[in-house]
Amino acid sequence: MCQLLGMNCNVPTDICFSFAGFRARGGQTDHHRDGWGIAFFEGKGVRLFVDTQSACLSPIAELIKNYPIRSTNVIAHIRRATQGDIHLDNTHPFQRELWGRYWIFAHNGNLDDYHPVLDGRFHPVGSTDSEMAFCHIMQELARRFGNRMPPAVELFATLRALCIEISAFGEFNFLLSNGDFLFAHSSSRLSWISRQAPQDCISVVATTPLTDNPNWRPLPAGHLYAFVDGKMQDLGAHDTVRREPSAATADAQRPCAQFTTVQPSLE
Repeated sequence: MCQLLGMNCNVPTDICFSFAGFRARGGQTDHHRDGWGIAFFEGKGVRLFVDTQSACLSPIAELIKNYPIRSTNVIAHIRRATQGDIHLDNTHPFQRELWGRYWIFAHNGNLDDYHPVLDGRFHPVGSTDSEMAFCHIMQELARRFGNRMPPAVELFATLRALCIEISAFGEFNFLLSNGDFLFAHSSSRLSWISRQAPQDCISVVATTPLTDNPNWRPLPAGHLYAFVDGKMQDLGAHDTVRREPSAATADAQRPCAQFTTVQPSLE
């Protein structure tokens, strides 16, 4: 199983402490040796680093460990290859542009016999099922909403419907961000922890807990979550149990609840 790590904050924050334990899973404390990558949002810009070396040996990972890049949204991935060779073009996270914003995506799992029809705007560069799914998501968002980003509840509902559709092909744990939101879909396994202080709010999501802190808790499988300004948000129904495509479409068109904050209980 690949490893995912995401961070969402209300103020720019470095991820050095979490990254140190995460990096060790890339060939030191775990057997994920097939490359790694990390993306940092800074405003509308993104710093994206990928490497085919194992994270525990990568000089780029050593740079990240010692250079406290501050960001409000971070996505990192350690790869254990299931589909696609060990090349840079198959190394997560992946990046695309939509609505004048960069979007970053990383996936853990395996999608069997998954061949969505792509219309040409978004094409995979590599040969992974993960990048194919990302292109499919970007295409469907662009098709549904045109040239303008929709309100948060509509975006969330559509992502939820896409999760239902794509999860029918296999395990689909992922992290997705456009620099404002961090979306996390738990198909089988994700955990999260939140910290609130007088001036900062931070939420960290990982495949499995990075520390022995008892405040880590699992994100229930079959659900999509959104984090904004370091807090989990309630944007409407978030279950993504497998259904027929017609039901998924109906869910995406259903009115959603008002944007509210879920009060974290992990302090």
